[in-house]
Amino acid sequence: METQITTTSLSSAAEDYRKKMLNPAVFRMAMLSKLPSAVFWGFKMLSLDREKCQVSIPYRWSTQNPFRSIYFAALAGAAELSTGALCQLALAGRGSFSMLVVDFRAEYFKKANTKISFSCDQGAELFELIEGLKPGDTAQLTMISTGKNTSDEIVAKFYVTWSFKKKS
Repeated sequence: METQITTTSLSSAAEDYRKKMLNPAVFRMAMLSKLPSAVFWGFKMLSLDREKCQVSIPYRWSTQNPFRSIYFAALAGAAELSTGALCQLALAGRGSFSMLVVDFRAEYFKKANTKISFSCDQGAELFELIEGLKPGDTAQLTMISTGKNTSDEIVAKFYVTWSFKKKS
């Protein structure tokens, strides 16, 4: 039996996922097994709830490019994780789904030479979309992850389009 998510709470499966992702040791082990570059780059899960997800990436030797800023692929990985973790939260306990990135684009505004925090705040929109899917249905959602530096200036915006299919 699947637990339904209400407008204010998470299912027990989603709450378990959230707690695991917010536990630094469990997050690190999960990333080591599923996304080792996240460990190498030093991603940290700052927040994850029904409304938003926030992930940080440090400015250090492992993330740096030759131009003394964070490598674009490392930024993209952190941005994608901030959307993907929100997707996983919305799908937790809801049965079998396929999810896939089908489009990706980025805009860069400032040099990324401090710790960058990526935030995606489309949780409510995502949960509504997922809750409305019936077996065999597909849907897409473009999620925006905004990266800010330590001075709260926007460094980059990433647009990640996820495709979802609810399996029978």
